[in-house]
Amino acid sequence: MLYSLYEAGYYAATPFRLAALMSREFWSSPLNPARDTELGRSLYAASDLYANLTRRYGKPAWDVDEVRIEGRPVRVAVETVWSTPWVKLLHFRRDPAGLAAAGRTAAEPIVLIVAPLSGHHATLLRGTVRAFLADHEVYVTDWTNAREVPLVEGGFDFHDYIDHVREMLAKLGARPHVAAVCQPGPAVLAAASLMAEDGDPHRPASMTLMGSPIDARLSPTVTNRLAETRPFAWFESNMIYAVPPPHPGVGRRVYPGFVQLAAFMSMNLERHQAAHLQYLQQLMAGDGDSAEKHLQFYDEYLSVLDLTEEFYLQTVDEVFQRHLLPRGELVHRGRRVRPERITDIGLLTVEGENDDISGIGQTRAAHELCGGLPPALKADYVQPGVGHYGVFNGRRFEEEIYPRIRAFIRRTDAAFDTTQA
Repeated sequence: MLYSLYEAGYYAATPFRLAALMSREFWSSPLNPARDTELGRSLYAASDLYANLTRRYGKPAWDVDEVRIEGRPVRVAVETVWSTPWVKLLHFRRDPAGLAAAGRTAAEPIVLIVAPLSGHHATLLRGTVRAFLADHEVYVTDWTNAREVPLVEGGFDFHDYIDHVREMLAKLGARPHVAAVCQPGPAVLAAASLMAEDGDPHRPASMTLMGSPIDARLSPTVTNRLAETRPFAWFESNMIYAVPPPHPGVGRRVYPGFVQLAAFMSMNLERHQAAHLQYLQQLMAGDGDSAEKHLQFYDEYLSVLDLTEEFYLQTVDEVFQRHLLPRGELVHRGRRVRPERITDIGLLTVEGENDDISGIGQTRAAHELCGGLPPALKADYVQPGVGHYGVFNGRRFEEEIYPRIRAFIRRTDAAFDTTQA
């Protein structure tokens, strides 16, 4: 019912949104002599803010058309190399001629970046992808909005996610590298554990876990406490709704993206209110550059996707309530997941000092679980002064975190080359 009310509210606001758009065009027109008056700027700003607050935020574009390597621009083309109804495996293919001009003639490490399936689109990792592209062949998991998948395609749960990660790693050839950003950490560690136990030739050469809830019992955050204090039935009763028409997935039961977005925003409601008030003031003052930065951030932040009922509820149950992986009790397709069987996959964990979603120690817990790894194949790093998003995006990621990941990947490759020699 809530999903239907949400959709009804969107369509009910359409006439007012159209009126606001017309008003915005009128008060911004160069033919309007009153556009630069205080009244004109105020009416333009109010119309623009209303139109943006009530519009549908679609999936943002990647806008990764070029990367600079050794000071030279190199063109980038995005290709889908493998897919299921639930994900597209994207390859950010760098132009070979551009690479050669930049002096990169040897093959560079292949990295699979596993994007979170937790409300936002994979494009949230645009900055992460740009950083990795300077030194790697980059592949990214682009997860599908569950409301766009017809019921005939069946379900998708936490264990399907593990299978998908394993299949995508196999698609990339022998010993690629994998980087898990936030939520996929437990699934990636589980997939790597199973591949290591099987001696799979496609098992990753290294695994970077960034701000991941490997053991959510450590340094619990507000998000962790909510999962622990509410009974499982509460999530099933209050967070799951059926997709209404006209979406292709009509009838599918999902955890709607707009519900998760409301939860995200409620954690910092005053900050978001202040940001929109500041945006209104910037428009009224004619500060277009600052206003554009606001729009760029919220175009991404307010664009969300739905999760399937089974994936969301299993994640709550197995990762955040029963903590099956760190307790050694996670079972996948009838097999117990044994991280201690990993002996030749480098492990790097990265945490943010001020992370309010995955607290300090939750990601580092992977080192204790991977007891079969020699110290030379392990590394841990805590970035001072950053929160959750700063672990994989922004200036400090680019200048302080990414260089460590790059060096670890190179070090792991060198160690395996030495061993094989």
